[in-house]
Amino acid sequence: MRTDVQLTLAQQAIAEVCDSLKAMLIEKNRQYGNSALEPMRVFSKASPREQLRVRMDDKLSRIVSGQADDPEDARWDLAGYLVLERALQTLELHQIMTSEFDGTNA
Repeated sequence: MRTDVQLTLAQQAIAEVCDSLKAMLIEKNRQYGNSALEPMRVFSKASPREQLRVRMDDKLSRIVSGQADDPEDARWDLAGYLVLERALQTLELHQIMTSEFDGTNA
């Protein structure tokens, strides 16, 4: 992305929201470790992707039913889970590409 181009007000707002979401996800990752992408699997043996989807379902259920203490926080968490799912996809692709490049199986 070119940085010498002036952003519109809407584009600046998008960048600010994305930066805030990024900061929240990184801070939670520091606090809780990489539990969303590399779960401990003590009780659930589901894949990381499936576990993220369950969390998203739970957040959506709370939003729809009005049970979320703070609906805005629940929406923010949902956005975070969507980003984490995309990050997981990126990591999996990187792992596949790395294993194909060095001849190992991921």
